[in-house]
Amino acid sequence: MMSSRWVLPVAVTAGGLGTTALVAAAGGLSAGDTATLIGYAVGGAMVAGLLAGGLLRLLRGSSIVVLAAVAALAPVLAVGIGVAGAASAMFISSHDLHGLFVVLAAAGTVALLIALVLGRRVAQTGRSLEAMARRLGDEGPVVSLATPRPGTASIAPAELASLAAELELTSARLAEAQAKAAAIEGSRRELVAWVSHDLRTPLAGIRAMVEALEDGVVDDPETVARYHRAMRQEADRLAGLVNDLFELSRIHAGALTLELERVPLEELVSDALASTSMTADAKGVRLQGAVGEPSPVVELSTPEMARVVRNLLDNAIRHTRPGGTIRIDAGLNDTADAAEVSVLDSCGGIPESEIDHVFDLAYRGDAARTPSSGGAGLGLAVARGLVEAHHGQISVRNERDGCRFTVLLPLTVSPAPPPRSAR
Repeated sequence: MMSSRWVLPVAVTAGGLGTTALVAAAGGLSAGDTATLIGYAVGGAMVAGLLAGGLLRLLRGSSIVVLAAVAALAPVLAVGIGVAGAASAMFISSHDLHGLFVVLAAAGTVALLIALVLGRRVAQTGRSLEAMARRLGDEGPVVSLATPRPGTASIAPAELASLAAELELTSARLAEAQAKAAAIEGSRRELVAWVSHDLRTPLAGIRAMVEALEDGVVDDPETVARYHRAMRQEADRLAGLVNDLFELSRIHAGALTLELERVPLEELVSDALASTSMTADAKGVRLQGAVGEPSPVVELSTPEMARVVRNLLDNAIRHTRPGGTIRIDAGLNDTADAAEVSVLDSCGGIPESEIDHVFDLAYRGDAARTPSSGGAGLGLAVARGLVEAHHGQISVRNERDGCRFTVLLPLTVSPAPPPRSAR
Protein backbone atom coordinates (compact mmCIF):
# COMPACT_ATOMS: atom_id res chain seq x y z
CA MET A 1 0.00 0.00 0.00
CA MET A 2 1.36 3.42 -1.04
CA SER A 3 2.39 5.73 1.76
CA SER A 4 0.27 8.88 2.06
CA ARG A 5 3.35 11.08 1.57
CA TRP A 6 3.74 9.77 -2.00
CA VAL A 7 0.11 10.12 -3.06
CA LEU A 8 0.28 13.79 -4.08
CA PRO A 9 3.64 13.59 -6.00
CA VAL A 10 2.46 10.53 -7.91
CA ALA A 11 -0.85 12.22 -8.73
CA VAL A 12 0.94 15.36 -9.99
CA THR A 13 3.33 13.28 -12.14
CA ALA A 14 0.49 11.29 -13.67
CA GLY A 15 -1.52 14.43 -14.37
CA GLY A 16 1.46 16.16 -15.96
CA LEU A 17 2.25 13.25 -18.23
CA GLY A 18 -1.38 12.97 -19.26
CA THR A 19 -1.64 16.68 -20.04
CA THR A 20 1.63 16.57 -22.03
CA ALA A 21 0.35 13.68 -24.11
CA LEU A 22 -2.94 15.43 -24.83
CA VAL A 23 -1.23 18.68 -25.86
CA ALA A 24 1.21 16.81 -28.13
CA ALA A 25 -1.63 14.91 -29.76
CA ALA A 26 -3.65 18.09 -30.27
CA GLY A 27 -0.65 19.82 -31.95
CA GLY A 28 0.15 16.83 -34.18
CA LEU A 29 3.66 16.46 -32.74
CA SER A 30 5.51 13.27 -33.43
CA ALA A 31 6.61 11.00 -30.66
CA GLY A 32 10.26 11.92 -31.26
CA ASP A 33 9.63 15.67 -31.08
CA THR A 34 7.49 15.18 -27.97
CA ALA A 35 10.22 13.16 -26.27
CA THR A 36 12.83 15.81 -27.18
CA LEU A 37 10.72 18.64 -25.78
CA ILE A 38 10.02 16.66 -22.61
CA GLY A 39 13.76 16.08 -22.22
CA TYR A 40 14.55 19.80 -22.50
CA ALA A 41 11.74 20.63 -20.07
CA VAL A 42 12.83 18.04 -17.52
CA GLY A 43 16.47 19.07 -17.85
CA GLY A 44 15.64 22.73 -17.39
CA ALA A 45 13.46 21.94 -14.40
CA MET A 46 16.21 19.88 -12.80
CA VAL A 47 18.76 22.66 -13.28
CA ALA A 48 16.34 25.22 -11.85
CA GLY A 49 15.50 22.90 -8.98
CA LEU A 50 19.16 22.39 -8.11
CA LEU A 51 19.82 26.14 -8.24
CA ALA A 52 16.76 26.92 -6.11
CA GLY A 53 17.63 24.14 -3.66
CA GLY A 54 21.16 25.44 -3.25
CA LEU A 55 19.92 28.99 -2.82
CA LEU A 56 17.35 27.92 -0.23
CA ARG A 57 20.10 26.07 1.63
CA LEU A 58 22.25 29.19 1.69
CA LEU A 59 19.29 31.30 2.82
CA ARG A 60 17.86 28.76 5.29
CA GLY A 61 18.21 31.24 8.16
CA SER A 62 16.44 34.04 6.27
CA SER A 63 12.87 35.26 6.54
CA ILE A 64 10.09 33.10 5.22
CA VAL A 65 9.29 35.94 2.78
CA VAL A 66 12.67 35.51 1.05
CA LEU A 67 12.27 31.75 0.98
CA ALA A 68 8.80 32.09 -0.55
CA ALA A 69 10.19 34.40 -3.24
CA VAL A 70 12.90 31.89 -4.17
CA ALA A 71 10.35 29.09 -4.27
CA ALA A 72 8.08 31.18 -6.55
CA LEU A 73 10.89 32.03 -8.99
CA ALA A 74 12.03 28.41 -9.31
CA PRO A 75 9.18 27.33 -11.68
CA VAL A 76 9.65 30.45 -13.84
CA LEU A 77 13.37 29.72 -14.11
CA ALA A 78 12.62 26.10 -14.96
CA VAL A 79 10.29 27.16 -17.79
CA GLY A 80 12.85 29.69 -19.06
CA ILE A 81 15.70 27.16 -19.20
CA GLY A 82 13.50 24.55 -20.84
CA VAL A 83 12.17 26.97 -23.46
CA ALA A 84 15.64 28.32 -24.21
CA GLY A 85 16.96 24.79 -24.80
CA ALA A 86 13.97 23.81 -26.95
CA ALA A 87 14.22 27.06 -28.96
CA SER A 88 17.89 26.50 -29.79
CA ALA A 89 17.17 22.96 -30.88
CA MET A 90 14.20 23.93 -33.06
CA PHE A 91 15.87 27.08 -34.45
CA ILE A 92 13.14 29.48 -33.30
CA SER A 93 13.85 33.01 -34.48
CA SER A 94 15.72 35.33 -32.14
CA HIS A 95 12.81 37.79 -32.22
CA ASP A 96 10.31 35.15 -31.07
CA LEU A 97 12.69 33.85 -28.42
CA HIS A 98 13.21 37.32 -26.95
CA GLY A 99 9.46 37.86 -26.97
CA LEU A 100 9.01 34.66 -25.03
CA PHE A 101 11.61 35.80 -22.51
CA VAL A 102 9.72 39.08 -22.08
CA VAL A 103 6.62 37.09 -21.22
CA LEU A 104 8.58 34.98 -18.77
CA ALA A 105 10.14 38.07 -17.15
CA ALA A 106 6.74 39.67 -16.68
CA ALA A 107 5.24 36.44 -15.36
CA GLY A 108 8.19 36.01 -13.01
CA THR A 109 7.72 39.54 -11.66
CA VAL A 110 4.06 38.91 -10.94
CA ALA A 111 4.90 35.55 -9.36
CA LEU A 112 7.51 37.25 -7.16
CA LEU A 113 5.00 39.89 -6.00
CA ILE A 114 2.43 37.20 -5.20
CA ALA A 115 5.09 35.22 -3.30
CA LEU A 116 6.03 38.33 -1.29
CA VAL A 117 2.39 39.00 -0.34
CA LEU A 118 1.71 35.38 0.63
CA GLY A 119 5.07 35.10 2.35
CA ARG A 120 4.32 38.16 4.47
CA ARG A 121 1.02 36.61 5.54
CA VAL A 122 2.76 33.41 6.51
CA ALA A 123 5.48 35.41 8.29
CA GLN A 124 2.80 37.36 10.15
CA THR A 125 1.29 34.10 11.34
CA GLY A 126 4.75 32.89 12.34
CA ARG A 127 5.30 36.04 14.38
CA SER A 128 1.94 35.51 16.06
CA LEU A 129 2.95 31.95 16.95
CA GLU A 130 6.26 33.30 18.26
CA ALA A 131 4.37 35.80 20.42
CA MET A 132 2.13 33.01 21.73
CA ALA A 133 5.13 30.84 22.60
CA ARG A 134 6.90 33.81 24.24
CA ARG A 135 3.82 34.62 26.29
CA LEU A 136 3.56 31.01 27.35
CA GLY A 137 7.20 31.09 28.46
CA ASP A 138 7.05 34.49 30.19
CA GLU A 139 3.66 34.32 31.86
CA GLY A 140 3.38 30.58 32.28
CA PRO A 141 0.28 28.60 31.33
CA VAL A 142 -2.77 30.77 30.75
CA VAL A 143 -6.22 29.89 29.54
CA SER A 144 -5.90 31.87 26.28
CA LEU A 145 -2.90 32.86 24.14
CA ALA A 146 -4.93 34.98 21.73
CA THR A 147 -2.79 37.43 19.74
CA PRO A 148 -3.67 41.11 19.22
CA ARG A 149 -4.38 40.44 15.53
CA PRO A 150 -7.78 38.71 15.47
CA GLY A 151 -7.68 37.96 11.75
CA THR A 152 -4.37 36.12 11.82
CA ALA A 153 -5.80 32.64 12.26
CA SER A 154 -8.11 32.99 9.25
CA ILE A 155 -5.22 33.63 6.80
CA ALA A 156 -2.79 31.14 8.30
CA PRO A 157 -1.89 27.93 6.46
CA ALA A 158 -3.56 24.84 7.83
CA GLU A 159 -0.35 23.58 9.47
CA LEU A 160 0.33 26.88 11.26
CA ALA A 161 -3.32 27.24 12.27
CA SER A 162 -3.18 23.71 13.68
CA LEU A 163 0.01 24.61 15.55
CA ALA A 164 -1.68 27.71 17.01
CA ALA A 165 -4.64 25.60 18.12
CA GLU A 166 -2.28 23.08 19.73
CA LEU A 167 -0.49 25.90 21.56
CA GLU A 168 -3.83 27.14 22.89
CA LEU A 169 -4.80 23.63 23.95
CA THR A 170 -1.41 23.03 25.55
CA SER A 171 -1.67 26.31 27.42
CA ALA A 172 -5.12 25.39 28.72
CA ARG A 173 -3.90 21.95 29.80
CA LEU A 174 -0.86 23.46 31.52
CA ALA A 175 -3.09 25.98 33.28
CA GLU A 176 -5.35 23.17 34.47
CA ALA A 177 -2.38 21.10 35.62
CA GLN A 178 -0.89 24.13 37.37
CA ALA A 179 -4.17 24.77 39.17
CA LYS A 180 -4.34 21.14 40.28
CA ALA A 181 -0.73 21.23 41.41
CA ALA A 182 -1.37 24.45 43.34
CA ALA A 183 -4.43 22.88 44.98
CA ILE A 184 -2.45 19.77 45.91
CA GLU A 185 0.39 21.88 47.27
CA GLY A 186 -2.05 23.99 49.28
CA SER A 187 -3.70 20.85 50.63
CA ARG A 188 -0.28 19.42 51.50
CA ARG A 189 0.79 22.57 53.34
CA GLU A 190 -2.50 22.69 55.22
CA LEU A 191 -2.23 19.00 56.06
CA VAL A 192 1.32 19.44 57.36
CA ALA A 193 0.26 22.43 59.48
CA TRP A 194 -2.74 20.61 60.95
CA VAL A 195 -0.89 17.35 61.54
CA SER A 196 1.96 19.29 63.18
CA HIS A 197 -0.59 20.85 65.51
CA ASP A 198 -2.18 17.49 66.28
CA LEU A 199 1.23 15.96 66.96
CA ARG A 200 2.57 18.83 69.00
CA THR A 201 -0.40 19.12 71.36
CA PRO A 202 -0.48 15.54 72.70
CA LEU A 203 3.31 15.39 72.80
CA ALA A 204 3.38 18.53 74.91
CA GLY A 205 0.78 17.01 77.24
CA ILE A 206 2.69 13.74 77.54
CA ARG A 207 5.92 15.63 78.21
CA ALA A 208 4.30 17.77 80.91
CA MET A 209 2.85 14.71 82.65
CA VAL A 210 6.15 12.81 82.44
CA GLU A 211 8.03 15.78 83.90
CA ALA A 212 5.48 16.06 86.70
CA LEU A 213 5.95 12.39 87.52
CA GLU A 214 9.75 12.63 87.32
CA ASP A 215 9.91 15.73 89.55
CA GLY A 216 7.61 14.18 92.11
CA VAL A 217 5.04 16.94 91.71
CA VAL A 218 2.42 14.20 91.51
CA ASP A 219 2.82 11.35 93.95
CA ASP A 220 -0.59 10.17 95.14
CA PRO A 221 -1.53 6.84 93.53
CA GLU A 222 -4.87 8.04 92.15
CA THR A 223 -3.36 11.01 90.31
CA VAL A 224 -0.42 8.94 89.07
CA ALA A 225 -2.84 6.35 87.67
CA ARG A 226 -4.86 9.12 86.00
CA TYR A 227 -1.70 10.52 84.42
CA HIS A 228 -0.77 7.08 83.15
CA ARG A 229 -4.23 6.64 81.60
CA ALA A 230 -4.01 10.07 79.99
CA MET A 231 -0.57 9.33 78.54
CA ARG A 232 -1.83 6.01 77.21
CA GLN A 233 -4.79 7.73 75.54
CA GLU A 234 -2.55 10.39 73.98
CA ALA A 235 -0.13 7.72 72.77
CA ASP A 236 -3.02 5.75 71.24
CA ARG A 237 -4.24 8.90 69.50
CA LEU A 238 -0.76 9.58 68.11
CA ALA A 239 -0.55 5.99 66.90
CA GLY A 240 -3.91 6.39 65.17
CA LEU A 241 -2.72 9.56 63.46
CA VAL A 242 0.46 7.88 62.25
CA ASN A 243 -1.56 4.92 60.96
CA ASP A 244 -3.86 7.27 59.04
CA LEU A 245 -0.88 9.01 57.46
CA PHE A 246 0.68 5.67 56.53
CA GLU A 247 -2.60 4.47 55.02
CA LEU A 248 -2.96 7.67 52.99
CA SER A 249 0.60 7.37 51.70
CA ARG A 250 -0.10 3.81 50.54
CA ILE A 251 -3.31 4.87 48.82
CA HIS A 252 -1.77 7.85 47.02
CA ALA A 253 1.33 5.88 46.00
CA GLY A 254 -0.80 3.07 44.55
CA ALA A 255 0.89 0.63 46.92
CA LEU A 256 -2.33 -0.57 48.56
CA THR A 257 -2.67 -4.35 48.21
CA LEU A 258 -6.09 -5.87 48.83
CA GLU A 259 -6.43 -9.48 49.98
CA LEU A 260 -9.97 -10.14 48.85
CA GLU A 261 -12.29 -12.63 50.49
CA ARG A 262 -16.03 -13.18 50.59
CA VAL A 263 -17.38 -11.69 53.83
CA PRO A 264 -20.98 -11.45 55.07
CA LEU A 265 -21.81 -7.77 55.48
CA GLU A 266 -23.42 -8.53 58.84
CA GLU A 267 -20.05 -9.54 60.31
CA LEU A 268 -18.43 -6.33 59.14
CA VAL A 269 -21.14 -4.16 60.71
CA SER A 270 -21.31 -6.09 64.00
CA ASP A 271 -17.52 -5.96 64.47
CA ALA A 272 -17.49 -2.20 63.82
CA LEU A 273 -20.30 -1.64 66.33
CA ALA A 274 -18.50 -3.71 68.94
CA SER A 275 -15.22 -1.83 68.50
CA THR A 276 -16.84 1.62 68.81
CA SER A 277 -19.46 0.89 71.49
CA MET A 278 -17.22 1.88 74.40
CA THR A 279 -16.42 5.26 72.82
CA ALA A 280 -20.11 5.86 72.17
CA ASP A 281 -21.05 4.91 75.74
CA ALA A 282 -18.40 7.23 77.15
CA LYS A 283 -19.92 10.14 75.25
CA GLY A 284 -23.50 9.15 75.94
CA VAL A 285 -24.36 8.36 72.32
CA ARG A 286 -26.67 5.47 71.37
CA LEU A 287 -25.65 3.09 68.57
CA GLN A 288 -28.25 1.23 66.51
CA GLY A 289 -27.64 -1.19 63.66
CA ALA A 290 -29.69 -3.19 61.19
CA VAL A 291 -28.73 -5.51 58.33
CA GLY A 292 -31.19 -6.49 55.63
CA GLU A 293 -32.14 -10.10 55.14
CA PRO A 294 -30.54 -12.04 53.68
CA SER A 295 -27.21 -10.46 54.58
CA PRO A 296 -25.22 -9.76 51.39
CA VAL A 297 -21.89 -11.53 50.95
CA VAL A 298 -19.36 -9.08 49.53
CA GLU A 299 -15.91 -9.67 48.08
CA LEU A 300 -13.64 -7.30 49.98
CA SER A 301 -10.49 -6.89 52.01
CA THR A 302 -11.67 -7.19 55.60
CA PRO A 303 -9.08 -5.00 57.42
CA GLU A 304 -9.50 -2.11 54.98
CA MET A 305 -13.31 -2.15 54.87
CA ALA A 306 -13.53 -2.61 58.66
CA ARG A 307 -11.41 0.53 58.93
CA VAL A 308 -13.81 2.39 56.63
CA VAL A 309 -16.85 1.53 58.76
CA ARG A 310 -15.00 2.31 62.00
CA ASN A 311 -13.87 5.66 60.62
CA LEU A 312 -17.45 6.54 59.70
CA LEU A 313 -18.71 5.54 63.13
CA ASP A 314 -15.86 7.38 64.90
CA ASN A 315 -16.64 10.49 62.87
CA ALA A 316 -20.34 10.19 63.71
CA ILE A 317 -19.62 9.74 67.44
CA ARG A 318 -17.25 12.70 67.44
CA HIS A 319 -19.82 15.07 65.96
CA THR A 320 -23.02 13.76 67.58
CA ARG A 321 -24.15 15.54 70.72
CA PRO A 322 -24.50 13.53 73.96
CA GLY A 323 -27.88 11.86 74.04
CA GLY A 324 -27.99 11.60 70.27
CA THR A 325 -28.43 8.47 68.19
CA ILE A 326 -26.27 6.97 65.45
CA ARG A 327 -27.78 4.38 63.15
CA ILE A 328 -25.92 2.10 60.78
CA ASP A 329 -27.83 0.21 58.08
CA ALA A 330 -26.49 -2.37 55.65
CA GLY A 331 -27.90 -4.50 52.86
CA LEU A 332 -28.39 -4.53 49.11
CA ASN A 333 -29.07 -1.28 47.29
CA ASP A 334 -32.35 -0.59 45.49
CA THR A 335 -31.24 -2.33 42.29
CA ALA A 336 -29.76 -5.29 44.23
CA ASP A 337 -26.50 -5.12 42.25
CA ALA A 338 -24.32 -3.66 45.02
CA ALA A 339 -23.95 -3.69 48.79
CA GLU A 340 -24.78 -0.54 50.72
CA VAL A 341 -23.63 0.59 54.16
CA SER A 342 -24.91 3.89 55.55
CA VAL A 343 -24.25 5.73 58.81
CA LEU A 344 -26.78 8.34 59.97
CA ASP A 345 -25.70 10.63 62.81
CA SER A 346 -27.20 13.54 64.76
CA CYS A 347 -24.50 16.11 64.08
CA GLY A 348 -26.90 18.88 63.11
CA GLY A 349 -25.97 18.74 59.43
CA ILE A 350 -23.08 20.02 57.32
CA PRO A 351 -23.18 23.50 55.72
CA GLU A 352 -23.92 23.25 52.00
CA SER A 353 -20.78 25.26 51.23
CA GLU A 354 -18.65 22.59 52.92
CA ILE A 355 -20.40 19.34 52.08
CA ASP A 356 -18.37 18.85 48.87
CA HIS A 357 -15.12 19.08 50.86
CA VAL A 358 -15.92 16.58 53.60
CA PHE A 359 -13.67 13.89 52.08
CA ASP A 360 -10.79 16.28 51.34
CA LEU A 361 -7.48 15.84 53.10
CA ALA A 362 -7.33 17.58 56.49
CA TYR A 363 -10.93 18.78 56.30
CA ARG A 364 -12.48 19.35 59.71
CA GLY A 365 -15.86 20.85 60.35
CA ASP A 366 -14.86 22.28 63.75
CA ALA A 367 -13.72 25.86 63.41
CA ALA A 368 -11.64 25.51 66.56
CA ARG A 369 -9.76 22.51 65.13
CA THR A 370 -9.05 21.16 68.56
CA PRO A 371 -7.81 17.57 68.79
CA SER A 372 -10.46 16.60 71.27
CA SER A 373 -13.34 17.61 69.03
CA GLY A 374 -12.13 17.89 65.47
CA GLY A 375 -9.82 14.94 64.97
CA ALA A 376 -6.96 15.12 62.49
CA GLY A 377 -9.18 15.42 59.44
CA LEU A 378 -7.78 12.22 57.89
CA GLY A 379 -10.38 9.56 58.70
CA LEU A 380 -12.83 10.40 55.92
CA ALA A 381 -10.03 10.88 53.38
CA VAL A 382 -8.73 7.42 54.28
CA ALA A 383 -12.25 6.00 54.01
CA ARG A 384 -12.70 7.45 50.53
CA GLY A 385 -9.36 6.05 49.35
CA LEU A 386 -10.13 2.57 50.65
CA VAL A 387 -13.64 2.54 49.18
CA GLU A 388 -12.36 3.66 45.76
CA ALA A 389 -9.68 0.96 45.94
CA HIS A 390 -12.61 -1.51 46.08
CA HIS A 391 -14.15 0.23 43.02
CA GLY A 392 -16.88 1.54 45.29
CA GLN A 393 -18.37 4.96 45.97
CA ILE A 394 -18.78 7.00 49.13
CA SER A 395 -21.04 10.00 49.53
CA VAL A 396 -22.69 12.20 52.15
CA ARG A 397 -25.93 14.14 52.35
CA ASN A 398 -27.80 16.03 55.03
CA GLU A 399 -30.78 14.17 56.41
CA ARG A 400 -33.15 15.25 59.19
CA ASP A 401 -31.04 16.66 62.06
CA GLY A 402 -27.80 15.03 60.92
CA CYS A 403 -26.03 13.66 57.87
CA ARG A 404 -25.89 10.25 56.24
CA PHE A 405 -22.67 8.75 54.89
CA THR A 406 -23.30 6.03 52.31
CA VAL A 407 -20.86 3.46 50.95
CA LEU A 408 -21.69 1.48 47.81
CA LEU A 409 -19.60 -1.64 47.15
CA PRO A 410 -19.74 -3.98 44.18
CA LEU A 411 -20.52 -7.54 45.20
CA THR A 412 -17.44 -8.73 43.29
CA VAL A 413 -14.18 -6.78 43.02
CA SER A 414 -11.37 -7.19 40.52
CA PRO A 415 -8.34 -8.82 42.20
CA ALA A 416 -6.01 -6.02 41.08
CA PRO A 417 -7.65 -2.61 41.50
CA PRO A 418 -5.86 0.23 39.68
CA PRO A 419 -3.83 2.61 41.86
CA ARG A 420 -5.46 5.87 42.89
CA SER A 421 -3.85 9.04 41.74
CA ALA A 422 -2.74 11.56 44.34
CA ARG A 423 -5.24 14.26 45.06
